[in-house]
Amino acid sequence: MKSYISQLQKSSLFTGISTEDIEKICNCLVVHERKIEKNAFVFCAGDEVQSIYLIVSGSMHIINEDFWGNRSLIETMNEGTLFGEAYVISEAKQHLTSVVAAQDSVILEMSAPKLFITCQQPCACHTKLMTNVAYILSTKIVRLTEKVGHIMQRTIREKLCSYLTKCAREEQSNSFDIPYSRQQLADYLHVDRSALSHELSTMRNLKIVKYRKNHFELLN
Repeated sequence: MKSYISQLQKSSLFTGISTEDIEKICNCLVVHERKIEKNAFVFCAGDEVQSIYLIVSGSMHIINEDFWGNRSLIETMNEGTLFGEAYVISEAKQHLTSVVAAQDSVILEMSAPKLFITCQQPCACHTKLMTNVAYILSTKIVRLTEKVGHIMQRTIREKLCSYLTKCAREEQSNSFDIPYSRQQLADYLHVDRSALSHELSTMRNLKIVKYRKNHFELLN
């Protein structure tokens, strides 16, 4: 576990917690380490909620699939991200979505009861941990609200402009990379890939945007 301490310190879950306390927390909470190969599922929609997870390395996609296998991308999670905690807090019995590895990854599976039940002698680091969990949940709510703003736009161009504007603001530049392939971007915005590619081509011809693969430049 000590080999992961430097990565764990970068996670919002352990913000403001000392290295010594992180080690203590991990010894108390961590059930085991899991190595997940690219495209392998951590859990699927309908699986029973049992644990919460922290990404030590790699990245994960949260996806939704219907009965016929049509997939939509809800969010991509990177190193240091905590997931599964909302189900535990809400006491949900089953996962509503699936989580699949976007690349070869390592995650820590943690005991939910031990995280959310305070010790008999409450310690400052556990209190700080709970504060961090509240912050993480609030941040996720903001991101999902932001996504709803993108996909509620009426046309594909409006969806793209909404999303690309958000990226530009985050990078404070009109030139930036996005974390999605064309298919993933189409899934994220809930549009057809061919229609998305056609609209991007039209926007490029109109000198609204320039792009190459996942690098974009917004034009005045």
